[in-house]
Amino acid sequence: MFAEIKQFSILILFGNIENLILAAQGVDAHVDPLGLACLSLLAVVCWFLIGTFGTRVAIKYARYINFIGGLAIFILGVQAMLESIPGILAFFH
Repeated sequence: MFAEIKQFSILILFGNIENLILAAQGVDAHVDPLGLACLSLLAVVCWFLIGTFGTRVAIKYARYINFIGGLAIFILGVQAMLESIPGILAFFH
């Protein structure tokens, strides 16, 4: 089983880092922590089910999935950094 998901290990690692970034954005936006936690858990369960049942189909497209997932993580990370710039600048003034 591990050999099948080995190709996705880097995407899983960076996806978890992105989850931390999105959680920080939720805190910064003063989102209800309980609601955010429930939605996050729901998303994790959905992705777990999709991953469990879709791995055999998706393994043929692993290269494309890794690229698209990495690109999405990169774009969301850049977005998070750009949105934090006004707060950082306000801190120094």
